[in-house]
Amino acid sequence: MTKQKIVENFNKLFPDAKCELEYKTPYELLVAVILSAQCTDKRVNIVTKELFKKFNTPETMLLLSQAELEEKIHSCGFFRNKAKSILQASGDIVKKFNGQVPSDFDELCSLSGVGRKTANVMMSEAFKGDALAVDTHVLRVSNRLGLANSKDPNKVEFVLKDFFDKKDWSRLHYQMVLFGRYKCKAIKPDCKDCPFQTICKYFNQER
Repeated sequence: MTKQKIVENFNKLFPDAKCELEYKTPYELLVAVILSAQCTDKRVNIVTKELFKKFNTPETMLLLSQAELEEKIHSCGFFRNKAKSILQASGDIVKKFNGQVPSDFDELCSLSGVGRKTANVMMSEAFKGDALAVDTHVLRVSNRLGLANSKDPNKVEFVLKDFFDKKDWSRLHYQMVLFGRYKCKAIKPDCKDCPFQTICKYFNQER
């Protein structure tokens, strides 16, 4: 299956693919993405709806103690590490970047709790650049479809960027996330009527 055909199929499956996290500012998005690690976007949106009523800037977030923030984000899982990352990143944003989330990729990666995946989401969603974030869904889909052969998200990111055109990166990220979340699931994927059956390693192994 050609690159063009793969893109066309994703466009047909998810023509309006977009970020499912709810946010109003780059800072809110950053916090939401940190919270989304191994947690559903639906749960994150429930938590941030309340959290952002009073604590939606790095300055106001720093008014919370570690324990107070942990309590507010507890249901997102891994709350201790996430609270620590959010508070440290907020401190860096205030001290190093005048309270504004940086729009430079390397500067984003310098923030606590921000790796390449989170930085790519920020570059694509908050700053409308061309980026391709590899989360657990993109990683699984990429390997199943034979687009990559690695469990290392960073390696898969560069393989996908080499394969697909830059103009398609950001849209493909969300399309692959939704595909992995709702159809090509980790357990019992819905292979019926999938347009990628001919190249899918999972489908062809199961037959």
